[in-house]
Amino acid sequence: MWLKKLIQIWKIKDLRNSILFVGAMLIIFRIAAHIPIPGIDTVALKQFFASNQLLGIMNVLSGGGMENFSIVAMGVAPYITASIIFQLLVMIVPKLEEISKEGDTGRQKINRWTRWLSVPLAAMQGYGLIALLRQSSGAIFLDLSNWRLFMILTTVTAGTVFLMWLGELISEKHIGNGISLIIFAGIVSSLPSVLQQTIAVFDSSQIITLGLFAIIAVLTIVGVVIISEGQRNVPVSYAKRVRGMKMYGGVNTHLPLRVNMAGVIPIIFAISIILFPPMIAQFFLAAKTQILVTIAEGTIALFQNQLFYGISYFILVFGFTFFYTEVVFKPDQIAENLQKQGGFIPGIRPGRHTMEYLSNTTHKIILAGALFLGLIAVLPLILRGFTGVTTLAIGGTSLLIVVSVVIESFKQIESQLTMRDYDGL
Repeated sequence: MWLKKLIQIWKIKDLRNSILFVGAMLIIFRIAAHIPIPGIDTVALKQFFASNQLLGIMNVLSGGGMENFSIVAMGVAPYITASIIFQLLVMIVPKLEEISKEGDTGRQKINRWTRWLSVPLAAMQGYGLIALLRQSSGAIFLDLSNWRLFMILTTVTAGTVFLMWLGELISEKHIGNGISLIIFAGIVSSLPSVLQQTIAVFDSSQIITLGLFAIIAVLTIVGVVIISEGQRNVPVSYAKRVRGMKMYGGVNTHLPLRVNMAGVIPIIFAISIILFPPMIAQFFLAAKTQILVTIAEGTIALFQNQLFYGISYFILVFGFTFFYTEVVFKPDQIAENLQKQGGFIPGIRPGRHTMEYLSNTTHKIILAGALFLGLIAVLPLILRGFTGVTTLAIGGTSLLIVVSVVIESFKQIESQLTMRDYDGL
């Protein structure tokens, strides 16, 4: 069946050209990720990233561009940060909420502001990364004058803008979200080297352990698919209404409540927050006041503790899942809209009772989603604790992103096939 579907996709010229175009754009991204900025000791840089697991996570999500300190070292992280900021502002600022409801015009305005905000964020994050690398023991930067610092910041900022442009070109082909596909390409490109390093650690007597890793990976993918596609359908009925000589309503449908409404955003939030304290502490290691140096060393040592890091990471992901769902999902608005349209949940009174029912039901569903996301986030740490293998940088978070992007892309391709079938009829 899948082979037949692939042949059908390949026979459609427009769809085939769109897929080839997206593939070409991703290849250009991978080429850019391997163009290092001059004046960087790449060997010392890779050793620094290998010894810092927090930056290792960021490096995997950037597709290795940060480890190479390439012209796209910041990846699309600044754009993602700007998008999250505007998502929260739209829900908090009434004026922005009104603009977002203006349809395509409002969305275009917010998207334009998001791109503008990404530029200073890219420069700020680039400066933070440079400051962190300068605090390391190895001489990563061969020569870092003020002019070179300005040129490096300009280059990495331009690299982020370039990736935003590539992402928009990819999104226009309706094969998937451009930014998500860029992250997907970065993660997948690092798989061969990670697998090679992991297999090299095992000898012939550990074949069973290696097989268990493969089984865990398959089960993780299955779990991600189930959670990503899982939803609870709340039955909704519409009362019959007579208007003139016609009767409307009398329809039974359902309201889908997804198990994972927040996607990977809670994990991105958690990574940003858990990276912040040790990154700030790096700046105070060279302070003249001994108290500040002691506090900075203690903070860095605390976050390098696997147990503390894992528990904090799990709690942050769990809490942000509930927080983001509360911000996105509005049971009061849904209950109000159902009441206006003559809809009701069987056995539940319209209005406040419907709102309470939807709120309680959502909390029960999100509990499972939050626990799953938290477990996915700390899965590499758990495996590392049991096996001692430090090469498993690609863990549940990366699998969650990869599987989600693949599902989304297949759905968009499927919708284009369905649309062409209707056009043929």
